[in-house]
Amino acid sequence: MSKVLTIGANGQIGRLFCLKAKDAGLSIRALVRNDEQRARIESQGLESVVGDLEGDFFHAFDGCDRVVFTAGSGGSTGGDKTLLVDLYGAIRAIAESEARGVEHFVMVSALRAERPLDAPPAMRHYMVAKLLADQRLIESSVPATVLRPGRLTDEVGSGRVRTSVAAGEGFGISRENVAGCILEALRRPPTENRVVDLLDGDTPIADVFAAG
Repeated sequence: MSKVLTIGANGQIGRLFCLKAKDAGLSIRALVRNDEQRARIESQGLESVVGDLEGDFFHAFDGCDRVVFTAGSGGSTGGDKTLLVDLYGAIRAIAESEARGVEHFVMVSALRAERPLDAPPAMRHYMVAKLLADQRLIESSVPATVLRPGRLTDEVGSGRVRTSVAAGEGFGISRENVAGCILEALRRPPTENRVVDLLDGDTPIADVFAAG
């Protein structure tokens, strides 16, 4: 049976995605950092595995043919953790996916990651990390979908998004809508690599990925 490794399963988007995927009948393996997180994940009926993006986590790939990367060092850490987790952790996950012949890798990145110098100074190192991780994935042998959400909110997901800043107002998107986009991206393996900007909007999520 096809199985999806979710890297960053204990994050806010990761948690929402895992539950949506479970409800949709997907087989999920959630990568978490410690036994406390593992117990919480497994209490929700999900398979989990403990691993460290700054250390050993390659065992988590066993038996998985698809990967979701939605891990992040978090806003309270410094640039060193951004490099180790958001950049080097992603690069290592991509390399392992190549070695394992993973069929689809979905990366959660950030809106305008391709223009890091346009970001506020405090965010530029983060955007550079996202840009370089995205480039490594696109240049890899693994079929890829890169999702670039705007400012994340905790609003209830509408199930509708837009893929252009100019197509509506605001720069936000609910985490629940991002989780829904990950799920829809996985339903339709890409015929070619895709980079998709994501903001809350009026287009049903399924329609955005129907031609993937």
